[in-house]
Amino acid sequence: MQLGMIGLGKMGANMTRRLLKGGHRLVVFDRSADAVKNMAAEGAVAAASLTDMVQQMTAPRAIWIMVPSGAPTESTIIDLMKVLQPGDTIVDGGNSNYKDSIRHAQQVAATGLHFVDVGTSGGIWGVTEGYSMMIGGDNEPVAWLNPIFATLAPSATTGWGHVGPSGAGHFTKMVHNGIEYGLMEAYAEGFDLMGKKKEMNLDLHQIAQIWQHGSVVRSWLLDLTERALAANPTLDGIDAWVPDSGEGRWTVVESIDLHCPIPAITASLQVRFASRDDESFSHKLLAAMRNQFGGHDIKMTALKA
Repeated sequence: MQLGMIGLGKMGANMTRRLLKGGHRLVVFDRSADAVKNMAAEGAVAAASLTDMVQQMTAPRAIWIMVPSGAPTESTIIDLMKVLQPGDTIVDGGNSNYKDSIRHAQQVAATGLHFVDVGTSGGIWGVTEGYSMMIGGDNEPVAWLNPIFATLAPSATTGWGHVGPSGAGHFTKMVHNGIEYGLMEAYAEGFDLMGKKKEMNLDLHQIAQIWQHGSVVRSWLLDLTERALAANPTLDGIDAWVPDSGEGRWTVVESIDLHCPIPAITASLQVRFASRDDESFSHKLLAAMRNQFGGHDIKMTALKA
């Protein structure tokens, strides 16, 4: 199947690589000419502009947007609406607010286009492990894109699904990230507590390894914790400043709107704010886990962004 990919950062480039390996034809565009050139060297078709991308694809077209949420996604959708034809599909695979995705679906439908929102999880390991995808949109365009989802996912039948109408994909991903906040905070607090039991001289890395197999708390986040502790057991040089994505905040706001209590997730968000004022071990471990989503070296000081 053919697909246009806009945005060749870590996620967009790796998704392109996985799709190319799966036999799909990828036409790629990024504001960085070097990023486009690099992907063309790996087998993608280079596009010099959105117009050029559309001209190099046969109808009906599907264009996947993998750029930051907010203004970059907004402007890209507006520009695509000017060059695409009725029957084409715009896919937003970034971390957009689900309310924006509902609005975007209505906007593009008015011009005869389709819109699909895909909450995507997998980070830098998705290129080899596959991506978890929560998909929102109408049945027809989602079904048409199934070959793309099946290739990007961990397997053709696991890790992805059509979860509901427009906006449902990004709503589900928003809640996913809120849960992630709570899980990360629980790990960080637990390891901090064990580290403070000085008289037992506990090896935190060893304990993380034990928990990775058979334990009810084993998870990918625990794997990230184990990696962080293996590389830097005392987390020296890691800034405890922990960033928060928009999705964590949106989850808490949604809980207020729906009168649905989520105290653990809310508390974990507040702790991230507090992390910016201290240097505790638990906050350093949170930062170490969080840094790995973007592929930062866990031995280096966390970027304050």
